[in-house]
Amino acid sequence: MRKFAKAGSYLLLGIISLISLTPFYFMVVMSTYKTEDIFKGLPLLPSDYIAENIKTVFASNFIQTYGNSLFISAMSMLVCVLVSAMVGYAMTVYQFRFKNLLKSFIMLTMMAPTQIGIIGYMIEMRTMHLTGTLWPMIFLWFANGFGAFWMIQFIGTALPTEIVESARIDGAGEIRIFSQMVFPCIKPGILTLCLLIFLWSWNSYLVPLVFVNTEKLNTIPIFIKGLANAYRTDYGAQLTGLVFATVPLLLMFIIGSKNFITGLTAGAVKG
Repeated sequence: MRKFAKAGSYLLLGIISLISLTPFYFMVVMSTYKTEDIFKGLPLLPSDYIAENIKTVFASNFIQTYGNSLFISAMSMLVCVLVSAMVGYAMTVYQFRFKNLLKSFIMLTMMAPTQIGIIGYMIEMRTMHLTGTLWPMIFLWFANGFGAFWMIQFIGTALPTEIVESARIDGAGEIRIFSQMVFPCIKPGILTLCLLIFLWSWNSYLVPLVFVNTEKLNTIPIFIKGLANAYRTDYGAQLTGLVFATVPLLLMFIIGSKNFITGLTAGAVKG
């Protein structure tokens, strides 16, 4: 009976995986077709037009655009995760006045959509003379409400405070405690947040749309949207660009999938 249940579970997981991968398969297949051929029907097998689509993509400053997106996403991820981890550690370990009020404020920031503050943010970046650079698309992630709240929840569940107290008694400084003792305990939460922030930054469209005013500042979403002219949108080339754009995300998830799932389940325990 147990064998049948196990076989049924694997069969169900296989069906769900197949359904989930179907859109990605069709995206890859359609990226090998000419735009006009895509509208003739849903293709099931690849075509031989892929070389032309790749040529169109790489003829449009794709390498620099890819580098821009990698730089923005990597910097946003590193700083956001570090700041969020420090906030989570402080909110878990230290006791201070207005702690609950601060936590409520962090939660409130998650309710405010980016569109509300985009004008003020643009004025702020212009005042700092940072328009015309990649930094406005990076600074947006440095203080992230979700990242801080995520690490507060995760560290509160995963970090035994006795370790911190014992280390303090032994004379360890706060920086050493945080870097050598806290980080190993919260590794799944860190990696999960890394994947999420990298994904959101990589796919961000609104902020680059507002701040990108030259081709050299293009990010992947703006670049793919721009693969068109006044008379024709090259959907085949756009799909080819999307295939290339998903490669870093797939690699990150494949490498960190185990920790990603662990972090999601562990972070959801404490409400």
